[in-house]
Amino acid sequence: MTQPLDDDGLQDAVLAALGTEHAAIWVYGLVSAFLPPSTTAAIAAASLTHRERRDAVVALLGREGVAAPPGAAAYRPPSPVTDAASAAALAAVAEDDVAASWRAVAERTDAPTNGELRRIALEAVTAAATVSVTWRGLAGRTPLVAAFPGDGSES
Repeated sequence: MTQPLDDDGLQDAVLAALGTEHAAIWVYGLVSAFLPPSTTAAIAAASLTHRERRDAVVALLGREGVAAPPGAAAYRPPSPVTDAASAAALAAVAEDDVAASWRAVAERTDAPTNGELRRIALEAVTAAATVSVTWRGLAGRTPLVAAFPGDGSES
């Protein structure tokens, strides 16, 4: 990595993005108890994506000499999860949070000076926007696709 992590709040943005990855992993554990069996593969794929991204970011931070904070033991959902619709809505919120945090990282990087981190950020925003479509549909929310993923207009 050639761009120092402390430039323009980049380290704080990366740590915030890592926090949303931790939270998303926890959310998928919770919502798996409420979503129908037909979503098992989607839940597993999304959870794996967040775990792999988390591990990549932890490794990147380690190479920079930055200690990566662990995930919390639990998180407080913004609203109770009581059924499939509320579980799907929470999964969409988790993906929206991931998109917003990685968008903040992308805005602080550029390809020539920090290609690896920018690639992770852009892939995260794209994946979160794509996956959230499934959860929005299951929750009965519209629009299914945010016009500008990560800008806060998804909710």
